[in-house]
Amino acid sequence: MIHDQSPHDQSRRAFLKRSALLGLAGTATPFVSSLAAIGEAAAATASDYKALVCVFLYGGNDYANTLVPYDETSFAAYRTARPNIAYQRDALAGSVLNPAVALPGGRAYALSPAMPELRQLFDAGKMAVALNVGTLVEPTTKTQFTNRTVKLPPKLFSHNDQQSFFQASNPEGATSGWGGRIGDVFQNGNGTAALTCINTSGNAIYLSGRTAIQYAVGTGGPVALLNNSKTLYGSSSALDALRGVMTAESSYAMATEHARITKRAFDVQAQLSSALAGAPSGNFPLFPSNNNLADQLKMVARMISVSQTLGLKRQVFFVSMGGFDLHDNLVAQHPILLAKVSAAMKAFYDTSAAMGVANQVTSFTASDFGRTLQSNDGGADHGWGGMHFVVGGAVRGQRFYGKAPIVGVNTSDDVGSGRLLPSMSVDQYAATLASWFGIDSGGLRTVLPNIGNYDASTWNQGFMG
Repeated sequence: MIHDQSPHDQSRRAFLKRSALLGLAGTATPFVSSLAAIGEAAAATASDYKALVCVFLYGGNDYANTLVPYDETSFAAYRTARPNIAYQRDALAGSVLNPAVALPGGRAYALSPAMPELRQLFDAGKMAVALNVGTLVEPTTKTQFTNRTVKLPPKLFSHNDQQSFFQASNPEGATSGWGGRIGDVFQNGNGTAALTCINTSGNAIYLSGRTAIQYAVGTGGPVALLNNSKTLYGSSSALDALRGVMTAESSYAMATEHARITKRAFDVQAQLSSALAGAPSGNFPLFPSNNNLADQLKMVARMISVSQTLGLKRQVFFVSMGGFDLHDNLVAQHPILLAKVSAAMKAFYDTSAAMGVANQVTSFTASDFGRTLQSNDGGADHGWGGMHFVVGGAVRGQRFYGKAPIVGVNTSDDVGSGRLLPSMSVDQYAATLASWFGIDSGGLRTVLPNIGNYDASTWNQGFMG
């Protein structure tokens, strides 16, 4: 069964399952004020700073018009499967990716012409391509899939369920995601533990840990508590009294807990606001205007710029963009979306380089699923595996990782209509990033519950230095 649901609806449902919604003078508190996950994790030691940034493309990005098969045989099969939405081959000539290590069998790919900035990063060795990544429970062949002799992710091709499985390695209703579980390992090593997991786009299961709590910020900074008022009814004393009531202990356990969390929300907001007020601003104009994803990544860059001030050694960020559920109008809309992704991610990389932290910051794309190779009307249906990009100074770039799938419909690499059967699981993709971040093999088993189903030699897919 396929469920069409916006990321905001999905986020709201996950939020309500995760915790109660606490209101402060009509303003929702950041996720730091969640009643869940109050315990502390054992700290990992880290002497340097590193950040992971998940760029989630809600709706299921169309893999075939993002990373387009370009060698003659593959391109012919691509055009046959989607004649009404495929690129013309001559339109791709300036977008062909020239890897440092050639793909087997003369295979070649071009990026969408809407993504020149990411092609520049690939050519500069700062971007890697992960081929055919998707949700799996264990290694799966087409025969095993057809005969149902392996465990499969629940409700394949459903937005809600596959968003959850990509972000959490668990079905919808999961209470922690692998980004948050990475945060669990490092939060006690941070000077401000509440700022370990940062979400600029509301709320996502990806950043909820077993102990770490995601902290929500807007593109302009921390969520305003009490509307950032300096007075109440014109009186600063009245405002102080209100704060006192809101943070006072009580003989009732729930009221005391609420007060403690409220105080923490006020304290973290004040600490972060103060740090951001002193953030350098010279590099931030690199970000394009009229691009919400760029605005989110700009906020991430500002947060990174004050990480030392806040005593932070490890941070995990989540940014997102919607609109990729293109069953129709793909030719007109998809390039617009990809152009924003490309411009935003390039600006973020350039900013990290200008700040001298490019080798310490890695951003990567993720999505519900890929889409079918076969077109339907003016778009494509829900799929499975997809192509993803990893960007940063520590990335072993200008290379493709994973197995290039056969292009076509009902091949040995798809399960119908060109729905790719993933050859790189999300767990393997995530394990490679987590290993670079400083998670050891024992920690990987905790962070990624399905990674033990794979041979340990495949946990690291090699795209991180």
